[in-house]
Amino acid sequence: MKFLDLTNPIILLLAVIAVSLLIFLGQEVKKSTVAIIPLFAFLASLIIHLVQVLGISPEYSNLISTIYRCMAIDFGFILVTFFAYLWVDDIEAKKNNKKSIDNSLDWFWKEL
Repeated sequence: MKFLDLTNPIILLLAVIAVSLLIFLGQEVKKSTVAIIPLFAFLASLIIHLVQVLGISPEYSNLISTIYRCMAIDFGFILVTFFAYLWVDDIEAKKNNKKSIDNSLDWFWKEL
């Protein structure tokens, strides 16, 4: 059974580097659409892992715990990339003098 094993340290390091670079690129070009790419990627990864857990055959039952750990890592990346998207969206809104999609985290950005 093939799946994206985010518990592998090398793949996890590459994912962190790729997400960091995309967030930095979105912040530099001030486009929130660049920062939302990893969010959608990890949402898709979470859905794929969920389908794999639900449809796993008994011969691969030893992989269930690994897939659950991958799902936990997916949730962590979703949380981080969602906050990064909101941050880059706030930067883009200030650049264009527009209202941000969500201003409920203004108190958080002022503390940073």
